[in-house]
Amino acid sequence: MTLGMSLGVALVGLEGRLVNVDVDIADGLPGYTLLGLPDTALTESRDRVRSALVNSQENWPNRKVTVSLSPAWLPKSGPGFDLPIAIALLSAQQSIPMEHSESVLYLGELALDGQIRAVRGVLPSLIAGYKAGIKSAVVPYANRLEAQLMVEMTIIPMRNLSELLRWLRTNEREEEQELPLVHDEPQGGDDFSDVAGQERARFAAEIAAVGGHHLLLIGPPGAGKTMIAQRLPSVLPPLSRDEVLEVTAIHSIAGGLTTRSPLASCAPFVAPHHTATRVAMVGGGGHYIRPGACSLAHRGVLFVDEAPECGVGVLDSLRQPLESGSITIARSIGSVTYPANFLLVLAANPCPCGNFSGRGRNCICTSIQVRRYLGKLSGPLMDRIDMRVEVEPLNRVELTQSNLGESSATIRSRVIAARAIAAERFKKYPWKLNAEISSRSLRIEFRLEKEAMNFLHNELDHEHISARGLHKVMRTSWSIADLALHPRPTLADTVKAYEMREGLNV
Repeated sequence: MTLGMSLGVALVGLEGRLVNVDVDIADGLPGYTLLGLPDTALTESRDRVRSALVNSQENWPNRKVTVSLSPAWLPKSGPGFDLPIAIALLSAQQSIPMEHSESVLYLGELALDGQIRAVRGVLPSLIAGYKAGIKSAVVPYANRLEAQLMVEMTIIPMRNLSELLRWLRTNEREEEQELPLVHDEPQGGDDFSDVAGQERARFAAEIAAVGGHHLLLIGPPGAGKTMIAQRLPSVLPPLSRDEVLEVTAIHSIAGGLTTRSPLASCAPFVAPHHTATRVAMVGGGGHYIRPGACSLAHRGVLFVDEAPECGVGVLDSLRQPLESGSITIARSIGSVTYPANFLLVLAANPCPCGNFSGRGRNCICTSIQVRRYLGKLSGPLMDRIDMRVEVEPLNRVELTQSNLGESSATIRSRVIAARAIAAERFKKYPWKLNAEISSRSLRIEFRLEKEAMNFLHNELDHEHISARGLHKVMRTSWSIADLALHPRPTLADTVKAYEMREGLNV
């Protein structure tokens, strides 16, 4: 028999589809033909597979070899098909048993010496294989931690082709010990106790962590805006297993698991530079649509420092994911939707020179320059920000005091308790956080106290806030009430939420 087959996965975004790799070895002039819409990296698999087989003391057929990747209409990309092609080719030569080639999923790139190298998108590929009924998968040893998250499948990590072929022929292999999820401390163990003073900004960060609210920090350089944003993930609750799967799958597709452990349950923190383009922020690409910064920050924090310095349209491109929690990228090769449910933190100076302050610091900017600078943050984007907090410059007393502020662990305990209250309240609803309450439910099931609603309606009548702003204040009021253990937001909770949204002194 000169026919062999194996199984691989083709990814389009986070969605995978099972691919049958069929190999036919026929008489004729020696040659190699690859069918099924392969890209350049996949077309080059012939030389990698040939060298890997020869250097692993296996035979390369000196005949006409035809490799078909079906379904043929589905575009295939990347070197991840090297391993299934090699297995199908050996199966066609009857060098390995057929049962292992037809019921096991293979993922991996082959080095010329037969080593099995890591590939991107292992976790979403395994999820696609499991949905198609596959129970076992061979993955590169370097991807073993990521693959172990898929506990429903039997994961077989392999270092090289020789080791894999020994298992296929003798059923002998080394057993790998499964590792539990770990809660890594983000940013090298940064703690909120490092932040001097800034009680208002610290309280705003706590509210943001409770309800998933977006935050704008405005203050002079050196006041602590970046420190607060970097420590925000340390007060967020650990991710659940399903959330870890989501986050790891996105980072696997983007190739970002070199800096983040696949088993980490801490919320991701992504801080693109203010010179980042719209493609870098939301995702895109020509031949391969990659996730952008807003998707890499899914279930975590997206921090944009020097927000007014961003290019035209970069921050406005975040308006869709801020509303829907996902981003759809359309290109000529197709459309891909990535999740993008993140907590946005923007930091900005009060003026171009950074010294504009109510304390009378030496500011050299004119009023027109100040308005033009902050005007770079568009009205529709600012309307989607829940809280706008002024970060005052620190004085000598605050910098020299020996009493540290509350630690991240203390704040996180309050955040977890407040989120537990919200989870109990929303157990019959599809959302989990206060920032996700639908507008209809805010008007019916989750109305504020009568005095609080009268206050907001009065502000709406005077056009001080928009309809979206009213709903934003109501959602923030629920987070403040959860922290204060109030069964329903009071007038005081609502006034505090309104003042934080308008950037007033609390």
